Amino acid sequence: MASRQETRVVYGAAVVQGIVLVTFPAASTIFTDPDEYDLSNTQYGLLFVPQVVTAIAASLLGATLARRFGTKRIYVAGLAAGLTSMALLVLSTFAESDTVVAFPLLLLATAFLGVGFGLTVPALNTLTAAFHPANVASAVLVLNALLGLGTVLAPVFVAIFDGLGIWWGLPVLSSALLALLVVASAPLPLRTGEETVEAPAAAAPRRGIPTRFWAYAAFAILYGVCETVNGNWSQLDMTSELGASTTAAALALTAFWGMVTVGRVLFAAVQRRLPPRTTYHVLPFVLAGAFVLIAILPDGRSGLGILAFGLAGLGCSALLPLTIGFGQEELAGISTAVAGGVIAFYQLGYGLAAFGVGPLVDAGVGLPTVYAFAAIVALAMGMLSFVVARRPGAAAVESPSQPAA
Repeated sequence: MASRQETRVVYGAAVVQGIVLVTFPAASTIFTDPDEYDLSNTQYGLLFVPQVVTAIAASLLGATLARRFGTKRIYVAGLAAGLTSMALLVLSTFAESDTVVAFPLLLLATAFLGVGFGLTVPALNTLTAAFHPANVASAVLVLNALLGLGTVLAPVFVAIFDGLGIWWGLPVLSSALLALLVVASAPLPLRTGEETVEAPAAAAPRRGIPTRFWAYAAFAILYGVCETVNGNWSQLDMTSELGASTTAAALALTAFWGMVTVGRVLFAAVQRRLPPRTTYHVLPFVLAGAFVLIAILPDGRSGLGILAFGLAGLGCSALLPLTIGFGQEELAGISTAVAGGVIAFYQLGYGLAAFGVGPLVDAGVGLPTVYAFAAIVALAMGMLSFVVARRPGAAAVESPSQPAA
């Protein structure tokens, strides 16, 4: 059984990881400001390509590496990668007026950010599930609520530090928090149940990927698209389409991540009256409605824009943690791989929206059109939710598909 100190460290790491993850999107107006980095929309979107590639690779390799080296080492390695990312971001500020130098540094920073995210977040989900075996879905929901709290704090910190003329204070703060986590985690065991089973690797049967996993993977891709359209492009939509100030744009991003966090806490608290599967089926349709509202907002209605992005945050809130929780419960034999796999496919959706929107906008496609398309993606996700979260006992236990030769 995990100690209280282990639980505190895992939950604290979730908050810090949320701050680190949203550092780049929270600074989107700084990266595209002609007086700062002066990146085009395409260059801004391109920043996230290394992050997606490395996050997917790290997430998929995480389960194998955890079996070989232990979950704790993978988790600490993820923290170290995040620390490297923040250090590179700070370093880029010394050359922000020289795109030839700054842009490669930013790309390298997001690459390390992807490694950190891909190793740390699945490890945190796996540790949380192991610490709370009797209530995995609820515990994972709480963990991701804390991660959401970190995502709320990032744009707030950027706004505060930018107001002081030192926007780079956020990556400096993130670096300090990551360093503290490494020190606090070092003396703790941080073990999962899978690591207590001592069996020769050669004696373990080879397992393929269960067919059911692909439903979770497809849902994670669609969710990644929907979340990222909000998380990475909300501020630019507010300033370019609604004529909002940078402060109002930061409030919109804060409202989005704030409602993501509130929703996760709320749905974890009311799960006895509102079953998680019901929540899972309803939220994609709430999200689709929010996207439609964002798409039709007229110029100058920044207040409504903030509310609309808050509604979108509520629609996103519980979907990813419930996907991970349902998957780890149903496919318990490969729970570590499920967490990493879902995160990897979520990152694939993240990449599609993070990079794909930039060239569209530069080609003349308006962000309202992007949000209208996102509504269709959310509706598809809603229909797929009935495949992913089937009624308990609706089908017999699945057999894994044949392993690849």
